[in-house]
Amino acid sequence: MAPHRVGGPRRRWDWVLAADPGLGQLQAGWRTLVAMVTSLAVGYGMARALDVPAMIGMMVGGMMGLMSAFAVAENTWQRLSRAILWMPFPYAAVLWLAAELHDDRGLEITLMVVALALTFFLARFGPLHLLTGMMLFNGLMVGMMANIPPAVTGKAFAIALVSAVAVLLTRLLLCYPMPREDLLRTQRAFVVEARRVADAAVEALDPDADQERAVRRMARALHHLNVTTVTIDGRLARPEVAADPDMAELLHRHLFDAELALRGIGRAVQDLTRLDVPPQLREAMTVGLVIARDTPLGSAEGLRPAAERIRRQADRMRDDRGGEGQAETVEAAHRVAHLLDSLAGSLSRWLSLGWSTPDSPAQVPFQPTVALERDRPAGSAAATQRVLAARTEKSWRRAVPYVRAPLHAGIAAAIVCPLTDAIDPQRFYWGLVGVMITLFGTNTTHERLRKFGHRMAGTVIGAVLGITLLHLMGPGHVYGTLAVIVAGLTLGAWGMQRAYALWVVGLVVALVQLYGLTTPYDGMDHLLGERLLDNGLGILVATACAALIFPLSSRRITREAERGYVSAVDDLVSQLALRWEDPDAPVRLRGAARAVDSALFQVVSLARPLVRMPLGLRGRDADNRTALLTTATGHARALAAAADVDIDLAPRSAERFARVTSTLSRSLRALDRSLTTGEPEEGWQRVSPLVREMRADLDKAPPGPRASRMRTALRELAALDESLAGYAERCGLTVHDNACEATAGSPRERRTQALVAQWAAPPATAGGGAGAGVNPSRTPVAPAPRTTRAPATEAANASPASYGGVTAAGAVRCGDHPAGCSGWVTVIDARGKRVAAGPVRAGRYRVEGLRPGNHTLIVSAAGHAPHAEFLYVPRTEAADPVTHDMRL
Repeated sequence: MAPHRVGGPRRRWDWVLAADPGLGQLQAGWRTLVAMVTSLAVGYGMARALDVPAMIGMMVGGMMGLMSAFAVAENTWQRLSRAILWMPFPYAAVLWLAAELHDDRGLEITLMVVALALTFFLARFGPLHLLTGMMLFNGLMVGMMANIPPAVTGKAFAIALVSAVAVLLTRLLLCYPMPREDLLRTQRAFVVEARRVADAAVEALDPDADQERAVRRMARALHHLNVTTVTIDGRLARPEVAADPDMAELLHRHLFDAELALRGIGRAVQDLTRLDVPPQLREAMTVGLVIARDTPLGSAEGLRPAAERIRRQADRMRDDRGGEGQAETVEAAHRVAHLLDSLAGSLSRWLSLGWSTPDSPAQVPFQPTVALERDRPAGSAAATQRVLAARTEKSWRRAVPYVRAPLHAGIAAAIVCPLTDAIDPQRFYWGLVGVMITLFGTNTTHERLRKFGHRMAGTVIGAVLGITLLHLMGPGHVYGTLAVIVAGLTLGAWGMQRAYALWVVGLVVALVQLYGLTTPYDGMDHLLGERLLDNGLGILVATACAALIFPLSSRRITREAERGYVSAVDDLVSQLALRWEDPDAPVRLRGAARAVDSALFQVVSLARPLVRMPLGLRGRDADNRTALLTTATGHARALAAAADVDIDLAPRSAERFARVTSTLSRSLRALDRSLTTGEPEEGWQRVSPLVREMRADLDKAPPGPRASRMRTALRELAALDESLAGYAERCGLTVHDNACEATAGSPRERRTQALVAQWAAPPATAGGGAGAGVNPSRTPVAPAPRTTRAPATEAANASPASYGGVTAAGAVRCGDHPAGCSGWVTVIDARGKRVAAGPVRAGRYRVEGLRPGNHTLIVSAAGHAPHAEFLYVPRTEAADPVTHDMRL
């Protein structure tokens, strides 16, 4: 069973788990609290014992606690000991150097600049080298701040060493890694997010609720669920390196399936908000979702009775044979019931795996993050490194990755130091701090400017809070001052991964208390104003240097992130082809889909603008491209879950499926080349028509679970192709529908080609629209001569509503399906060019973007031959869609 503190019903502190899966951020704050209290206390005690000023002892010891909390995150006692016990040696060495060179101002500043550049150079060689560089820089800074005499540097080394030992012991005692507990907490965090989705669904089904607000809340809940799931998945061990690969793979698999079920429930409820849901069915679904929201952590199987209740009520409605709206409602309700069943199975298995995990840390299939950035889904770092590596593969440029960041830091520091030294010679290092924090953890100009905004806002807020606390406590309260310092740093460390401004607020609150020991209260405003100015100068100069010295375009990095996304989708398609060709192949479809999810986060983090432009102005194309990729990611998830099934395709179907996957892979590689070169050399070949033909052939097969999953997989594959085709078109590629070429010779395609050829000639007049209900077997009307018109003239004479923006909608029915058919609608213009397409769901279709004139509608529906009818789109100012019903 799960430990009581991570199991059971909802608790008041669940929001902490939801915001911080695994409590990684809270643990960072706890480490800071433990390390700072220990180091300050030991530093103070050692100063008294060695007859050293208390301020020097606390500054030297406090730096050991601060750096161990922020820069040392190892998870074995051997590596933790090596890192923490190493810190005093480079730190004490430069303390002595700073004391010896204190009278040489120019050399002192030069050493600070060199130390900062060296820190960025050492960062490429691993955490211990980075820690060494940071201790060198901090040692020089503390040596100048505290004006430590050379005779005291030996005692300072003793204080630093004893403080480091004390910090190590307290961290091993109070902050020892507990992987199993972390895994259980992340599982509870996921359940908390699942309850949030269920709660939003309950509100959306309330007939008296504000539907728009409920839908927005549902969208936010699904977004939080996805972020939490990707974070948890990144913290789970990879199966190939875990102590128990099978258990690790099952943890990934069941987590993926549980998220997919919850997202499906959310989308189904969003669809129901647009429909008229009968009170009995609404009550059944509300009860089921309330049960899902309030079920304790250890009783996930209790969702199955709720799903059965919804299913029975939906079946009663189906027997009543209502209209098409009722049929759509029943379909959505059945989908909710099926997804609740799926959620019950995957969630209970995922939780039971966590509870049965061994206690030994070496055997727990759970590791701290290596694929994430600051415990959050990865952002721009990976794409930046790929761009940098691609541009520096030859001759002397191979050294650029090693010297680029040190050059940025060194040149920016050399520019900033004279400026800040002129402002305040005693605190010129504040500008260097601005340079350092700007270049650490940022990769683009947008990210650096965002950090600038966070730094400025956090400094102002922290100054107000710090000065207020300083006046409330008054002078002479040393222990109260130390408590505020420790609390500020602890809360800042906890909030750093949420927003950089939160860390700055905590830091400035702590520093104000420190400054209050030596600065008159009436001079505090001037002092903090200088700090704000120096930090701002450092940030802006570092941003300018990074933008001018070996620059990397933000647009290029964004394109590289999009290339990474395309590559992840290509890997998913390749694994799908291998999975259906060889069921015994070592394929991880869900893992490949999660890689697509992670790649989307990188694209979104880079596509986010610094300032959101109003709708209708420039800069919206990135939003449209990101929306298409988001849609494609949803289909990739569903495809991976549905296609992970053992099948034995017939030779003809296997050949057709191989043609689909190979064509889709070629299109993805053409898109990749276009993103690389910026020149679309090839086009995107649609495979969705061929996939829909495979689904039609599958409809003739005997029903069963595998056939149902294959249909779902093919439907999601077709939808994935459509979404990516729209994205490719946004990238400048020409989209081709090569279904006719791919299936030439098949009976279905021959019938379709015959129908298209029969109706290729448009009617002579606009009155031809009256023939829209004519059966395709009738004789077509001869085409009228077409007058060529310049595009500019045509655009000028067309109304805004009619030119390129008319919508056609209607019903598709037949005798076998009174409630409506399901299939696909393709629209061809008078020139035979495919201009629009859309699905037929529950007997309704809707296609957009039609130009005025004569068109042909072709319907491909399950169990029917292709059916074609004329459609006339008038040139009108009206915004209402053109209605056209069809009967098969």
